[in-house]
Amino acid sequence: MNERELIGKKLNNVEFIEKDGKIYGRLKNYGVNVDYELKPVKPERPVEAVLMDLDGTTVTSEEFWMYVIELTMKEFSGDKSFTLAEEDIPFVSGYTTADHLKYCVDKYYPKKGLDLERGMTIYHVIAKTELDKIMRGGGKADSFKPAEGLKDFLLGLKERKIKIGLVTSGLDYKAIPEIVAAFRVLGMGDPLKFYDAVITGGRRKDDGEYGTIGEVAAKPHPWVYTELAYRGLKIKNPSGVFGIEDSAAGAMSLRFAGFPVIGVNCGNIEKSGMDVLCYKKVDKLCDILSLL
Repeated sequence: MNERELIGKKLNNVEFIEKDGKIYGRLKNYGVNVDYELKPVKPERPVEAVLMDLDGTTVTSEEFWMYVIELTMKEFSGDKSFTLAEEDIPFVSGYTTADHLKYCVDKYYPKKGLDLERGMTIYHVIAKTELDKIMRGGGKADSFKPAEGLKDFLLGLKERKIKIGLVTSGLDYKAIPEIVAAFRVLGMGDPLKFYDAVITGGRRKDDGEYGTIGEVAAKPHPWVYTELAYRGLKIKNPSGVFGIEDSAAGAMSLRFAGFPVIGVNCGNIEKSGMDVLCYKKVDKLCDILSLL
């Protein structure tokens, strides 16, 4: 499959189209339509920086967040028997919480008139409760596991003097406990002192507080990766940057930002039919060192 075969393909809120002989990903969400060009990428050496996704790529956590989605939908819909099916995984992994909930509502309860804003409120209450249990050593305490070979891979990048950036569309109250827990297991200290830059989806607006636009500008929009690379890491040559992703949304985000993608086979890139976006695919993080 070559990239032109993506034209006409739809995945969640993205449709690939052709304009003037070029391929674009058209995103439709939050009342905004935007077209991002799928520009050709030509990786170059030496590698200046590596951009790493959090969920699934750095930390195994998708099982936990799908569990939270299920708890949310049980409360939100009033259907205590709600469970996600195997075919739902590509649509409730790697996108925003709003996208996940909308997918579930559209598929399972299209005529119930459920208010997504109420669903989001329920989700964040449940997520904070479950994360608090984990940080106290209870709940699903084994939910956040470092990816296989993560420590050796990160130290290998440091030895090669390659900048390392960590990115997630997740809000910071969700993201920080994940990476802190993983670094605690690895005995690697404070992750915020280890990484050269970390970008999260920001903060949710609670009553009496200001929030950010993380949910609006999240993957597959390119902006979290653009900010990580140019503002966080201050890269000079985008061709000397590799992004590592396990999700289709993340792969699209990297390509729309203009960076080559190394896909990790543990995620939903293949199931979503987005393999064509990857420069290379690997089974383990340490396999990437030989590509750099």
